[in-house]
Amino acid sequence: MNAPLPESAVAGWRGRLSLDYRLAAGRTVAHTAHDGPLRVLQPLHPEGPGICHHVVLHPPGGVVAGDELLIDAKLAAGCHALITTPGATRFYRSEGATALQQAQLKLEAGARLEWLPLETIAYSGCRAQNRVQFELAGDAEMIGWDLLALGLPASNQPFAGGWFRQTLHWPGRWLESARIAADDATLLRSAAGWAGHPVLATAWFATGAALPNARRDALLETTRGVIGGHALASRAGVTSPQPGLLVLRALAPRVEPVMDLLVQVRAAWRHEAWGLDGAAPRIWRT
Repeated sequence: MNAPLPESAVAGWRGRLSLDYRLAAGRTVAHTAHDGPLRVLQPLHPEGPGICHHVVLHPPGGVVAGDELLIDAKLAAGCHALITTPGATRFYRSEGATALQQAQLKLEAGARLEWLPLETIAYSGCRAQNRVQFELAGDAEMIGWDLLALGLPASNQPFAGGWFRQTLHWPGRWLESARIAADDATLLRSAAGWAGHPVLATAWFATGAALPNARRDALLETTRGVIGGHALASRAGVTSPQPGLLVLRALAPRVEPVMDLLVQVRAAWRHEAWGLDGAAPRIWRT
C-alpha cells in the first residue's frame, strides 16, 4: 500500500496577481500582471472615470490541497478601486495538504478601496487558510468584507470534518485570526460562538487617520438603522473598537440573507462617508 505524500510534496496551483492602481488625469487606471491561474477582467468605470471596478477570476473554479493564490493590490494617492469576484471562492476537501489564499492590500494617502469578494465556502474536509492584510496611509479609507460559509447546508452537506483558518490583519491596528475546526463544538455551537449557524460575515470601514467622533457616530447610527430594519437584526451588530475602524458581524443560516445585509450596509457607508450611491458591480447582476 502506498504511503500518503507529505504535505510539501503535494503539487498545487500557484497563482499570483498584481494590481497597481494610479490616478491619471482624474481617471483611476490599473496596471496588472499575473502568473498562474489568476486573472482579472477588463477594468470598468460604470460610475465615471474616478472609480475602477475590477473582477478577479480563478479559472479552475476552486481551491484544492496545495494551491497557493496570492493577490497584491496597491493604490496610489487619490484613486478609487472596487475589487470583487464573479462567484464564490470554494475550498474543497483535502487529504492532507493546506490550500492558501492571501490578499495584500496597500493604500497610499487619499486612496479608497472597496474589497468585496463574494462568499467563501469551506467544504467539509478542507484544510485551508484565507488571509487578508491591508495597510492604510494618511487619510486613505477602505470598505471591506469577508463572508464565510461552512459546508453546504442547502444541500444537506454540513461542515463535518477539516478546518479553516481565517485571518484579517491591519498591522498595528486590528488583528483577527481563528482556526475553525469542524470538531470545535464550543466555537461552532455555543451562544458565545457561532451558535449553530454555518455562515459568518465580517465587514469593516477603516480609515488611516482617526475618525472624528461626529463622523464615527453618524456611521454607527446609519449602520444600526440598516441592521434594525433587516431580518437578521437579532444576529447582527456593529461596533467601533478603535477610532479609525467600524466592524460589523452577522450570523445566518444561509448566505443570501447575510449578503443582502452586507450590500445594504456597504451602500449606507458609501453614502454617509463618501457621498456616493450604492451602485453594485455589474457582475453581481448577471
